[in-house]
This record gives sequence, structure tokens and C-alpha cells, in this order.
Amino acid sequence: MESIYRGGLDTPGGRRRAWVDSLLVDHGVFRLAWTNASAVVPGRLYRCNHPPPGRLTAMVRRWGIRTVLNLRGATGNGSDALSRERARHLGLAFVDAPMSSGRAPSRERLMVLLEALRTMREPGLVYCKSGADRAGFAAAVFLLLQGATVKQAMRQLSMRWGHWHRSRAGVLDAVLQTYEREAEGRVAFRDWVRDCYDPDAIAGGFTTRRLHAFITDRVLHRE
Repeated sequence: MESIYRGGLDTPGGRRRAWVDSLLVDHGVFRLAWTNASAVVPGRLYRCNHPPPGRLTAMVRRWGIRTVLNLRGATGNGSDALSRERARHLGLAFVDAPMSSGRAPSRERLMVLLEALRTMREPGLVYCKSGADRAGFAAAVFLLLQGATVKQAMRQLSMRWGHWHRSRAGVLDAVLQTYEREAEGRVAFRDWVRDCYDPDAIAGGFTTRRLHAFITDRVLHRE
């Protein structure tokens, strides 16, 4: 279903429409009761599903968050509008680094993510819709930048957060596995992305399981 939000939080009707869109169209009602928020590196980076405004406030109080990295990008829906408003009120830096959970990111988009993770004011909070796939990938990339191995970093992509390796989102695992196979220990991840990364080749060699794809795409509506 397309967003019913038409922009504007400055009227009661606009704000009401934003909340209805967020809760019912964007499935935010499930995120009110459930979050997979977790520390990636305590004091430096945290990850979660798309936080409602109240939860974002609580995370700032608990973890001292200074930067929000939004992997959904500027969707223009109610969830997006409410999050940007709350981040602004809290004085947070808000950075868009849009990605898809079911496609290997382009070199350009991956470089944007790398730069955002490198330059953000810490502690940072990275989120996507479900906090399972893109947030896990960004968390893994952050760990690689800190010197972790691919094996260590890929622990951020697991069923603990709702990530299914054999769904379309498994292509994100394939990106890291390709780096591990081609260059780990010889070339820094950032340099490999800049000079060698081939998203089309990675996507062409990746296959999904039909049941997993059906659940994540049709049931869970992963982006």
C-alpha cells in the first residue's frame, strides 16, 4: 500500500495522518511493542528497527546518541516525517544513506555509507525498517572499519535480528563474503569497494530460496 501521508506535521490533521500512515501502512504498530535494538560497539554505534519518536528519545537518554543514520532514505512517509522531526528537536545529526535490503548496493551508495560511518559524531544509531538486514550490514561494515574480520562482522547479520540468509537480503552477506574471498587481509575494505567492488557480479551469482523470499517480501514487506 502506498503512503497516505501527504506532508506537513504543523496541523492536527497532518500529524494524525502521519501517525496513521506510520502505524498502519508502514507497519509501525509492530515496532511499538518490539524492537531489536542492540549495541554494535558500546559507546560508539547502536542498531535498531525504525524507532518511533518516543523510543528515539529514550535511546538518546540511555546511550547518548548524537547521530542517526537512516538506511531507508527520504521515504516521505509518516514514519520518516516523525523521525526527522524528533531528531531535530533532540539536536541530532540526521544522515540519509539509503540502501535496499534485497539488492547489492551500488558502489556510490556503499561509499556514502562508509563515509557516514567514518565521519559521524559518535555515538551513532543506524536503523532501517526492520533492523534486520540493512542495519546489520551497516553494523558489519562499521566493524570492518574498526579492524574486525569478516567472520566477526557477519555476526551482525543473523536470525537474532531477523535476518534470513537465503532471502533476497542474503545478497548483503554475499558482498561481505566476496570481500573475504578476494581481498581480506590484503586490501582494506574501503579500498576494495572503491577499486574492485562489482555489485552486478555479486548479484548475478546469488540465489534465493522461494519460501524465504515469499516470507520476507510478501509477509514481512522488507524494503
